Formats: sequence, C-alpha cells, structure tokens
Amino acid sequence: MKSLQRQLPRITFILLALSLAVLATRGLGDTTRLLIIGSLAMFACCWSSAIHLLGARAALHFVLIAVTLGWASEELGSQYGWFFGDYTYTDVLGPTVGSVPFVIPLMWFALTYIAYVLSNLIVWQTPVDGVTPLGQTLTQSFLAAMIVTAYDLGADPYLVFKLKAWIMHKPDGWWFGETLQGFVGWMFVSFTIIFLFRLSLRRRPPVAAATVSRVHTLVPLAIYGGNMVFQACLGVPVETRTIALFAMGIPLLTALFGWSRWQQPACATIPAAPTVPAAAAAGLAVVAREA
Repeated sequence: MKSLQRQLPRITFILLALSLAVLATRGLGDTTRLLIIGSLAMFACCWSSAIHLLGARAALHFVLIAVTLGWASEELGSQYGWFFGDYTYTDVLGPTVGSVPFVIPLMWFALTYIAYVLSNLIVWQTPVDGVTPLGQTLTQSFLAAMIVTAYDLGADPYLVFKLKAWIMHKPDGWWFGETLQGFVGWMFVSFTIIFLFRLSLRRRPPVAAATVSRVHTLVPLAIYGGNMVFQACLGVPVETRTIALFAMGIPLLTALFGWSRWQQPACATIPAAPTVPAAAAAGLAVVAREA
C-alpha cells in the first residue's frame, strides 16, 4: 500500500497526460470511443488526484456521493424532466445505466472535485481546507457549484448542437437551444454533491495519502484549463467560444493566483476543527500517511 501511495503522483500525471491527449485528439473529430476514453481518463485522473490530496477514504466518499447523486438526478431528469428540463439521451455517449450514459455520473465527480479544489484556492489559497464552519461550507459549496456551471455554459450547447448527445424536447430554451432550467439544475446538483462531501469531512478530516508538492495541486487546474481551451477553440455555436473563455477563465486565473500564494505546510497534521482562516493554513496534510 505504501509503495502504491508513493506512486500516486506518477499515476496521476500519466492519467492527466492521457486525458489531455484525448481532449486534443477530439479536436480532430469526436467519436463515441474518444468520448468514453476521455471521460474515463478524466474520472480516473481526478480520483487519483483526490486520493493524493484528500486520502483514500475521503476520496471514495466524494466519488460515491457524486456518482450516486449525479446518476439519480440525470435519471430523474431524462425520465421526468426534473432539474434540467425535458430531454432524452441518444447513443452518442455510449452504454447507459437506466437511461443515462454511464460516463455522465463519472463526470459529475470529476467536475465537482475540480471545482472543490479551485474554490479553495480562490478563497483560502490552499487546495484543501479541511473541516470548516457551516457558513464557510455553504458559501464554498455555492462557489464551487458556480465553477461547475461555468463549464456547462459552453459544454451543453456543444453536446446538443455538435454531437447530438441528447435531444431537448423544448427547442427554445433561451440558451442556444438549451433551457435555462438546466443551469439551475447544474447549480443545485453540484451544490448538493459538494455540500454533502464537505459535511462528510466533519466525521473524519482529510489526510493526504502522500507528500504533496505545489506541482501536484495543479492537476485539477490543468484539466479545467484544457477543457476551457477546447471550448474556446471549438465551441458550437461559435458564440460560446468567447463565453467559455471568460466564464471558465476568470475562476481558473483566480485559482492560479491562489495557487501561487499557497505555502506548502511544514507540519503533517490537520486539526479536527480548525477556525477560519486557520482552515486555510492547516487544511492540507502534505506529509501525512492515512491512518
């Protein structure tokens, strides 16, 4: 187990390279196979990064919460029109679980994990803020939900217009054929996933599985930035390209400034109930091993 933990950074960077390589290849022509491989690589990269930064237990909790709620919300949406409007998935995204392509719940985890890290860097200049007061938990979850939804502003029209990944039964939804209800749904579901994960940390604070250096914390930012570049260059309709650049670029740039100010802690513990802003200073155990 310890040898595997030492290999986590290498595994994560290999998965990151694969994810970005598939994303670049998709620019030459999207296929169902590329979409599935890219989604799996992005999911695996984010899970590996989460294990590294949060520890295996907290990372698994995050995956279970995001995949379960992501699938349930999409199933209710595609069957009954809840959360995202009235729509039906096609076979473009591959095999389904119920009426939902199996890669969709995996993306819910990947995007909410990325947003969790970015929101912490934006506010506290640290990738993981540990156990936080309820007020901070609520506001950080809301900020992270906005970061997820910023991605969706360009991704949804591309998936509908270009890939025909699903069919909207209400064609005029005020956002390039998408319904505005969908973005309310993205905010609500993303907020719920991240809020519940943050609450789960109260029982057992996160402890990094391996030593964390500054470059290791760039992985979520690199994935978010890669998707921003893809949307800015290849978004459909073309109007979404400028939207993606600003909607995703502003939180990404702000998180990068936070990352540049993050000081790698010298100690190896995370207090059980840190106070604000102590959570930002002591939220990440960088040299601890999971008990």
